[in-house]
Amino acid sequence: MSDFVVGLTGGIGSGKSAATSFFAALGIAVVDTDAIAHELTAAGGAAMPALVVEFGPTVTTADGALDRARMRRLVFADPAARGRLEDILHPLIREVSDNRCRDAVSPYVILAVPLLVESASYRERCARIVVVDCPESLQVSRVMARSGLTGDEVRAIMLAQASRAQRLAVADDVLINDGDLRHLESQVAEAHRKYLQLAAKIAKANC
Repeated sequence: MSDFVVGLTGGIGSGKSAATSFFAALGIAVVDTDAIAHELTAAGGAAMPALVVEFGPTVTTADGALDRARMRRLVFADPAARGRLEDILHPLIREVSDNRCRDAVSPYVILAVPLLVESASYRERCARIVVVDCPESLQVSRVMARSGLTGDEVRAIMLAQASRAQRLAVADDVLINDGDLRHLESQVAEAHRKYLQLAAKIAKANC
């Protein structure tokens, strides 16, 4: 695993993807657990056999991928189903993310974890935590615009995540994404300079 892993998180609609794309454009390896989850639940994904055994074939699409909308409805209706889903997915996601962090060749690694605050095991891997933040009303409007979900559905997702205050309480750094993406990009560039310096210090200490 890279000597310097920066955990990046934020609520749904906060702009995590935009922030990680800016880090990637600077040549930094990004390990995105949400993207890994999509890989694992795509048609032929490593998690699909266990998911079909656990939940039945009705949770799959015609091509054999996970029907995410159906699964979302199921876990919101049945909290026990969420636990069963996580018991299958989370160990696989951790394994893949560990491998990708270890294999990364950039000076530091961005480990993007939507539920970083809720997961002690991920927090323990990170030398630093950066939170992408914006007002909750903006989160709701962004997600409604891009997904077609209702406001109540978005707020239900938000209630299942750590609160804005909880995320900010564990942040070492905060990227404010409440307006122009150029402003977010400039904040990422500033954070990048800081992380390069910190990574260099760690590398020197380990020599």
